[in-house]
Amino acid sequence: MNMKKLIGLLLLSLSGFAPLSAQEDVEGSKDPVLFTRMPGFYIYRYDDLQFDKFEFPVGPEKTQAVEGHSIFLIYWLKDNVQQPSALQIVRNYTNAMKKIGGQLIYEYEDGGSQNVVLKLVKEKKETWAYIYAAGNTYNINIIEKEAMDQDVVADASSMAKSIEETGKVAVYGIYFDTGKSTLKQESQSTLQEIAKLLKNDSALKLYVVGHTDNTGLFDANMKLSMDRAMAVVNSLVSQFSVNAARLKACGDGPTAPVAANNTEEGKALNRRVELVKQ
Repeated sequence: MNMKKLIGLLLLSLSGFAPLSAQEDVEGSKDPVLFTRMPGFYIYRYDDLQFDKFEFPVGPEKTQAVEGHSIFLIYWLKDNVQQPSALQIVRNYTNAMKKIGGQLIYEYEDGGSQNVVLKLVKEKKETWAYIYAAGNTYNINIIEKEAMDQDVVADASSMAKSIEETGKVAVYGIYFDTGKSTLKQESQSTLQEIAKLLKNDSALKLYVVGHTDNTGLFDANMKLSMDRAMAVVNSLVSQFSVNAARLKACGDGPTAPVAANNTEEGKALNRRVELVKQ
């Protein structure tokens, strides 16, 4: 959401004036699956995005970026309804989250507003929620954390250009289950482009290098990175008829990061396969 627009809405709410509306839920809106709403409120704004990012406050002057399915709602109090306190609103949501196994991450007061960040981990899925409450209005930002469907992959020509300029190319369109070396089906389009790269340059020989983040034991990551590199080589040879003599698998594990491993974004960049010119 545009920050200036959000600040404008928040200032409007603190001034005590609700926006002009029929005081009914905006068309197409609904309460999130996790929560019902506070009594006497209607949905003034509703955004549902398949994939987005939100910076959740997790400490004084500290945030954590979370990406995934994004839901944003603004609730306003209807006319002639008793106004709850901002604290009452965030306590209700905190208690509701705890009842289903969630946890309180961070809570703070900012002027006349109450703010709380909550997280639920269930069935290997993380759901984050940020509630801003100012009495007669409150906002909810929810991110259901998940990997984005990769619609764009590097093609053979862009790979060739990177190899020509730097001697290597990092490939992010190759997917494995966590801790495993079996290639997922959605890797096929990228593998096809690698095969095309080799077909277009018959003299090109490559090291296929597996990389991991630093999660887990070092020896296990070294083995995993090698196993994944071998899986890529075997697929190129068996499925795309690439000459095995042109490929050599290597495993660097977590020893060559391209980003810090202290964020999920950094770890995702470090989990990659690189093609290095021999």
